Amino acid sequence: MKFRYKLLIVATSIAAVLVTVAPTSQATGKSIRSERARVVHFWTKARVRKAVSRDFELNTRTHRFDLRGKPVFPGTVTGASWEGGGAVLGTTGKVLFSMGGNYYVCSATVISDAVTTRSIVLTAGHCIYEETNHLFAENWVFVPAWDTKPTSLDGAGLFCDSTAFGCWTATSLVASNVFASEPGFTVTATQHDYAFAVLGAGGFSGLQLDAVAGSQPLYTADTVGIESDTWAFGYPSQGKYKGNDLTYCHGLLNYDGKVGVDWSTYKLACGMTGGSSGGPWFRDFVNTGALAGAGTVFSVTSYGYGSSKYLYGPILNSETAGMFGAAATSTGNVLYGS
Repeated sequence: MKFRYKLLIVATSIAAVLVTVAPTSQATGKSIRSERARVVHFWTKARVRKAVSRDFELNTRTHRFDLRGKPVFPGTVTGASWEGGGAVLGTTGKVLFSMGGNYYVCSATVISDAVTTRSIVLTAGHCIYEETNHLFAENWVFVPAWDTKPTSLDGAGLFCDSTAFGCWTATSLVASNVFASEPGFTVTATQHDYAFAVLGAGGFSGLQLDAVAGSQPLYTADTVGIESDTWAFGYPSQGKYKGNDLTYCHGLLNYDGKVGVDWSTYKLACGMTGGSSGGPWFRDFVNTGALAGAGTVFSVTSYGYGSSKYLYGPILNSETAGMFGAAATSTGNVLYGS
């Protein structure tokens, strides 16, 4: 009744104004026709395509009415080939590993560290540890700049020989003990679905990975605010994606409200498919100019909901920071917090 009352007041006010300013001259009539023409020309087809419904629904978390249809962020991209080059092209790579007799692919990114004898990459926990049978992955390799050189799986020979810079193998893997202790990929597991791989010298050059591919800083200080400008990257390999093209999404950050615990994981409009798991999510990302492709990593792709056009990622926190510290000195696989 309160909303209806307000609408009636507004309608009455408009009627009064119309009576007051009703046209009484030819000049006024021309002004009305001119204004009508302006409004008609304003509504281009492109603007109509951007129009969304404006309805309200009750937010059960805040107990307030929120707009159901929100305008689309002007720069929204839900899965396109990255053509911007820059640091992200080298620091984001593809991961190959075996687990339980099967072969898998994921994505990962090189993280900046102060250790000169090793390199550290960030990926998803499920890309290094099989939580159901409690197994670390084997034969784990990272391939930077995967799509800068066409790769072929035809014929014989070693795959790494056909890549741009070669492969870097893991000397140790670091996962959360909370993630590893879950009986499967549960709601709790999603909140701890991050991991690090420690890499020695490798590739064609025999150098440290970060010396060849570069690196990106890591953010673990706090949650990133809702509607923050976010860029996500990876190598999706299912559906329309073939796994050989660095792909990205760009939009405003949100949180997953379906897992039963609000604010527990991030959400981003993104249509990337399997293979993008472990790919980096950036804040403060630079997409043009001399510093293109540089940003700060604050999450990784973790999971989705079937046909949903969104991807979800864990909140990196003090546990993540502790795992990163453990990776700097690890000599074998580590379940952090055990």
